[in-house]
Amino acid sequence: MLRVLVTRPEPGASRTARRLQEAGFQPLLLPLTETVALPVDAGLIPKDAAAVAITSANAVRHASKGIVAALAALPCHAVGARTAEAAREAGFASVIDGPGDAGPLADGLAAAFPGEAIAYLCGRVRFPLFERRLEAAGVRVEAIETYDTAAVDYQDEAILARLSGQPVDAVLLYSATAAAAMQSLAKRPALQKIFERTRFFALSARIAAAFGDSAGKAMRIAARPDEEALLRLLRAWP
Repeated sequence: MLRVLVTRPEPGASRTARRLQEAGFQPLLLPLTETVALPVDAGLIPKDAAAVAITSANAVRHASKGIVAALAALPCHAVGARTAEAAREAGFASVIDGPGDAGPLADGLAAAFPGEAIAYLCGRVRFPLFERRLEAAGVRVEAIETYDTAAVDYQDEAILARLSGQPVDAVLLYSATAAAAMQSLAKRPALQKIFERTRFFALSARIAAAFGDSAGKAMRIAARPDEEALLRLLRAWP
């Protein structure tokens, strides 16, 4: 049974672990990032916003009840099904499931709201493509940062204990922050044997780039930036 290391934070890590077990893999949990709620001034919410955009479920989970209440009546455009589900659970009245990718979501919003303002619930650490596409199309994006992402540090002994000192067959990388942290871990002398034959599976090319060139042919990139595509890639290996 292939041992697969899950690096994403909770609650997603446990959800991924269940999917891996169902697919016949042995999941190993080692969250390399954590999300922390940020205080948000309600005055940052634009009064003329025509819609809400969300590209991360964490942005909804960490939003205060006051922020959600102030935006709940607006049409909410979520990047994909998981984020849309989180938005509905938070209390948004009208949620539109997006295409699963931030780029096409931005293109759709640009066509639907030319010259208008959009409230964007997001994290402090994020890829700028979404906002740049909208702004280039004349849509004003008001970013409301509800959470931050930070790397989680572990001592060698703690990692060895979690992994039972045994080699890891595959690692799933969900963010650039986690990818950079994973690269650093794999280089530690005490951990090199555990990761010397590991294959790495990244959610996107940007995340793979954050790992650097050291993985070489051991790096695989999902066809789409969603977990279904990532797990499909894993199931196709070796």
